[in-house]
Amino acid sequence: MENKPLNRRTFLTYLGTGATALAAASTGLGVLSETANAQSNSLLRTRPRKHGYHFQPIEPSTKDDLVLPKGYKYDVIASYGDVINKKGDTFGFNNDFTLYFPIYDSANHGLLWVNHEYTNPLYVEGEKVNDTYTSSQIEKLLYNQGGSIIEVIYDKRKGSWNMIQDSVMARRITGLTPFALTGPAKGSRAVNGASMVQGTFANCSGGRTLWNTVLSCEENYETTSADAKLDATHYGWVIEVDPFDPEFQVRKHTALGRFNHENASMGIAKDGRVVVYMGDDKKDACVYKFVSAGKYKESLGNKNSKLLEEGTLYAADLKNGKWLPLTLDAVQNAAKGKSDVLKKFQTQGDVVTNCHEAAILLGATPTDRPEDVEISPLDQTVFIAHTNNDKHGNIHGHITRFFEKDSDHGAAEFDFEIFAAGGRQSGFSAPDNLTFDSNANLWTVTDISSDKLNTAVWTSFKNNGMFMIPTAGRDKGVAFQFASAPVQAELTGPCFTPDERTLFLSVQHPGEETKDKLHPTSTWPQVRGGNRPRPSVVAITGFNF
Repeated sequence: MENKPLNRRTFLTYLGTGATALAAASTGLGVLSETANAQSNSLLRTRPRKHGYHFQPIEPSTKDDLVLPKGYKYDVIASYGDVINKKGDTFGFNNDFTLYFPIYDSANHGLLWVNHEYTNPLYVEGEKVNDTYTSSQIEKLLYNQGGSIIEVIYDKRKGSWNMIQDSVMARRITGLTPFALTGPAKGSRAVNGASMVQGTFANCSGGRTLWNTVLSCEENYETTSADAKLDATHYGWVIEVDPFDPEFQVRKHTALGRFNHENASMGIAKDGRVVVYMGDDKKDACVYKFVSAGKYKESLGNKNSKLLEEGTLYAADLKNGKWLPLTLDAVQNAAKGKSDVLKKFQTQGDVVTNCHEAAILLGATPTDRPEDVEISPLDQTVFIAHTNNDKHGNIHGHITRFFEKDSDHGAAEFDFEIFAAGGRQSGFSAPDNLTFDSNANLWTVTDISSDKLNTAVWTSFKNNGMFMIPTAGRDKGVAFQFASAPVQAELTGPCFTPDERTLFLSVQHPGEETKDKLHPTSTWPQVRGGNRPRPSVVAITGFNF
């Protein structure tokens, strides 16, 4: 590569040889940690590759297609309504988070977990009658949310990824599936005495555990729980599913708190305790982490799930660089003299169920829609996508980087920086989901609201996109556009295969502003035929090193 400045509009993106040394020089931190990091989707315990990615960054686009750099292509592997198994289960609506699980360590054959966040009555359950859904409509509403476990395989002869539609391993986890509650709210008055609850929905992003299960996050659960006449306290939790073990009781971990969860990123403290970082996707919401009481033991496999039942939940105080423990004693002390607040917080179950209120009471910092959180595989710093907050004039959002004291995820103190800011100067607006490659490049997708795309101050960004941002080296913090979404779609859930030669990506709500099915604003993916948009998961190939 020529030794001259790069131009993000005209040249290739590169971060490869010497990435470890670059990171050490640019951050002042130690080089690649030996500590396991579960959340770098593709990159468990990996070291930087000798060569990085090369691609010609694309220009913003308004095309009704998934636009990629020259040399890359996508295969549509699953769309709304597709049959996923022998039983006849179908792929849900508005796919979001994806997570690849290799079968026999293969980068070409595995199970893919996919979240389903919400439905559209125009295409799924139909409109309400007298402001109420029928029982049949409620069943469709709940079935088409939750998650899909699908079996995917790369056909080397054809050079394409496909879903195995008669898979015996594929299954659905839906708004109808029975879930067990764990942790301090289980059986408590805060959840009206429930130990088992019905279903999961509003599943946005998620994470991988150190023991190779899925954490899926319930975000904007309020509408569906009201429409389905379900107890709202049973939703807004982090759920856990073992894709390979249908006998593993799917569960909701109340110790991780109840709020509008975007994702859950798992790391490990220096003393072996498990740590989960989480964002609360609403305006003026806080950043959280959970630290387990017990220590991780690899030999226990998915029995390590017990670690998520007991520990301490913290909220971030950015002004003082401290993690504030959300304990019953702390909350009650802060509520002294406020009888109505004290009445609300009588047990730790009350604290985790009313997490946002407890965090604000203790002095945690309200921030600008903290969504995805990811741990760098290079130096264990923590990156948080703050999508935006027009209440504060933060129209385009930013990405924050946390530096835990002594680089320890279990630390009680931290420092932070604004790593990258959205706006015309960076080329992106409204950063949302994040992931890393093994050279510590941060990949982000954007979530400009469908009704704002290509209007006003969002005009220059055109459709939503995907960007790669080096976190070390001479192009640290510079955003290179890798993909542009179809009309009114949002790109979500980026996830690499272990060899990093395939990137799974969800294309959510294409044509979301459609009012008349006969005249849709998008018809993507046209490869499926028909004059209608369909949320779909794609596999992007063309990555070379």
